[in-house]
Amino acid sequence: MERALLRLPRAFKEQLANIVVVVEDWPDDETLEEMEIEPPDTLYGLYRGVDLTHRDSTYGNVLPDTVTIYQGPIEEDCETEEEMAEVIRDTVVHEIGHYFGLDDETMHRIEDGEA
Repeated sequence: MERALLRLPRAFKEQLANIVVVVEDWPDDETLEEMEIEPPDTLYGLYRGVDLTHRDSTYGNVLPDTVTIYQGPIEEDCETEEEMAEVIRDTVVHEIGHYFGLDDETMHRIEDGEA
């Protein structure tokens, strides 16, 4: 996960503020229900916070936004360390995209090379 963060373009890294990235074993049932995810689908990562497009002059004195990477689903779905590294990188980039205000639809278009 740290490698994925280090590989972010400098222009993006310089704009990151009041955000933490954490690793948890698995998403809890409440999170899966909230995100409307049911097996066999899974959740690799999640962004929670106030994205940059919604921050204004009243934004301040708040806990950091959080990007959570879920280790269990990634390890379960990946066969090699290389595949795991790629999934982690893609997940970190996807969740950081939400921090910048991009929605899932836009992120999927970008990831598919359509944007």
